[in-house]
Amino acid sequence: MRKGPLAVVGASVLWGTAGTAGLLVTADSVALAAARLVIGGAALALLAGAGLRRAVSPALLLGAVAVAAYQLCFFAAVSRTGVAIGTVVAIGSGPVFTGLLSWLLHGRRPSGRWAAATTAAVCGCAALIAGGGIRADAQAGARSGAQAGAEAGAQVAAQGGSQVMAGILFALLGGLLYAFYAVTAARAIGQGGESNAVMGVMFGGAAVIMLPVLMLSGTGWIASPGALAAVLYLGLGTTGLAYFLYGRGLRTTPVATAATLALAEPTVAALLGLVVLGERLAPVSIAGLVLLGLSLVAVAVPERTPEMRLESQP
Repeated sequence: MRKGPLAVVGASVLWGTAGTAGLLVTADSVALAAARLVIGGAALALLAGAGLRRAVSPALLLGAVAVAAYQLCFFAAVSRTGVAIGTVVAIGSGPVFTGLLSWLLHGRRPSGRWAAATTAAVCGCAALIAGGGIRADAQAGARSGAQAGAEAGAQVAAQGGSQVMAGILFALLGGLLYAFYAVTAARAIGQGGESNAVMGVMFGGAAVIMLPVLMLSGTGWIASPGALAAVLYLGLGTTGLAYFLYGRGLRTTPVATAATLALAEPTVAALLGLVVLGERLAPVSIAGLVLLGLSLVAVAVPERTPEMRLESQP
């Protein structure tokens, strides 16, 4: 396996640990998500160094807005559908939208094997979460920093069908936003941009956008040693280091493939639940875990024939 897919899987492993680490913090979920993105985005911006200013472009700044907007869409989704449905739709639709955007905007057509493996991976992810294989209140939205609290799911019982449908639409919009900033980053890196600088612009910009959210949500909860350690890990590890690796992976990995490999995140979360939290997997979750793992292997192994490329329309 090439180093690119390994870097993406490494990022996914870090994302998968976010839910377990988040259990150490009792802060409001919005405040925790904002703090994580502010810390991680600042770290990525500092890592970019002098290349940060050279990498700034309208496309990457728009990508920064998409990174921050994903948070809002995710919370809007889970408050209406519950964290399980919101997570499945948002995370599951991300790879699909990424493949479509990569094809429509840049003429990079994914292979048939990618389409089949991605479909199987999304189904496996849905089975894993639907079977209770992941603590949805702890893991939801770990990739973006949107740690959803259990209180969101408790509100859903009183919601009507129209509310649930609206939540699904918000989750789909979140998946589209994730696909947009992933494709935008891959495009910039493919055109010769330094991956550290590209991620620094997008997530540094998102950190600036989310800083007022953090201030309004309050920061007193960070004073305790446990919360400080957890939020530093979430910011520096599951955001800063994770997106550093993701950017490195995008240097040699097609963005559609990378988005599918990112579905390793719920697999790691489920395994941590078993080992660390003593949780048990239902049979449907075990089946989903196996299907997801096999699908990711199928995507990660390089194909013998190159992907078809279509010229982008002017």
